[in-house]
Amino acid sequence: MRRLIILALLLASVQLILPLGARGHGGQWLLSFGFLVVAASTVGRLVAPLGLPAIVGHLATGVIFGPQVIGTLSTDAARQLAPVSSLAIALIAFLAGAELRWSELKERGVLLLKILATEMSLVLVAVTALLLGMREFVPFLADSPTTTVLVMSLLFASIAVVHSPAVTIALLSETRANGPVARTTLGVVLLSDVVVILLFAGVLAFARAVVPPAASSSTFSLLGVFWEIGGAILIGGFLGGGIALYLRFVRRELFLFAILVAFFGSEITRLAHVETLLAMLIAGFVAENVSPHALGDALRHAIERSAAPVFVVFFALAGAALDLGAVADLWFVVLPLVAVRSVALWAGSGLGARWGKASLPERQWTWMGLVSQAGVAIGLATVAAEAYPERGDAIRALFLAMLAVNQTLGPILFRFALSRAGELDGAAAVTPDVAAPPDRASDTTLRTT
Repeated sequence: MRRLIILALLLASVQLILPLGARGHGGQWLLSFGFLVVAASTVGRLVAPLGLPAIVGHLATGVIFGPQVIGTLSTDAARQLAPVSSLAIALIAFLAGAELRWSELKERGVLLLKILATEMSLVLVAVTALLLGMREFVPFLADSPTTTVLVMSLLFASIAVVHSPAVTIALLSETRANGPVARTTLGVVLLSDVVVILLFAGVLAFARAVVPPAASSSTFSLLGVFWEIGGAILIGGFLGGGIALYLRFVRRELFLFAILVAFFGSEITRLAHVETLLAMLIAGFVAENVSPHALGDALRHAIERSAAPVFVVFFALAGAALDLGAVADLWFVVLPLVAVRSVALWAGSGLGARWGKASLPERQWTWMGLVSQAGVAIGLATVAAEAYPERGDAIRALFLAMLAVNQTLGPILFRFALSRAGELDGAAAVTPDVAAPPDRASDTTLRTT
């Protein structure tokens, strides 16, 4: 009750102050940032007793206070906070890469690839087949020739296979889970980003050859996609090597250095037109595996300590961007897509885990950690929409509607899976205060997301 009262008072205060920004005094974005930090953290703690991950609370905060419901967070304010999302993606990717150990990849790499290959193949086939069967109900497929329907369905399916590293790493940090299911899920999700970009590039090139778009403003090229990947690996390797040298010879002001790493990495990847997620993942992997273990841990804790409010706002903004209207308009297509994709994930990851001789918990529960979607998926949907302008709005609307459901359902399923696998730390289920003192925050900051 105390938290609800605080949330109500905070909302009333913000509603009184916001008109000042509209009269030209500015500062709406800073006020919105502070409001989302406190409100999302509070809602995250409110849903914890219900057994829900804090991420769901953060997403719900964005939906409730976003432009589609109460409107405390306006569309303009959300747009002004876009750099926060970019920074959060860089931080999440770096931390995800730092979680990977070369020794573990050598030991479990074959298993991860087998799971990834089977689940991705089944999802691709299942989603394509479903869209073919429901062609008359899908806006961008209705009344199209069979060849066009097949190609467009395959293109959509190549986006539907995407997972969400952001949700995975945030939930693992919140729960402190570190067992076989947690490690396998994280490995599959991280590897999938590289594979998905290559898969999408190939499918889009095939689609443009078989069904040429009537008009296109897209500058897509296969060479450009290979640069996004190869350039990201190159830049990430250099950045990770520089971080390792700093840790070895300087070792000072890690808190400020962590912020600088994220800003610098995010900006240089933007200027170089490479994939930020992949570049920062490589940087984190190189820095962690080249640096002495204690120094790598120190930097990771510094990043976690500095990133807490950024992660909270990132997921709140993701909630504000969810298109509830599209879900309502397309529910008769979205729900079958979500169900078929989930079944394909269950069957594919189970077959892959058996093929790789994984443990029973991995065979049973890994699929639940693969349901969430975000980040790269939105970018790929945008590229597909630009490549086919005449169908673009319908493609993007359907995908974002499906993403809205998976982004909400995914964290709940993953937390359930970790619980059934016996990998949850019950003490970590409650979200800590953002204003935790530094010594406590160094261990718990990321768990706020």
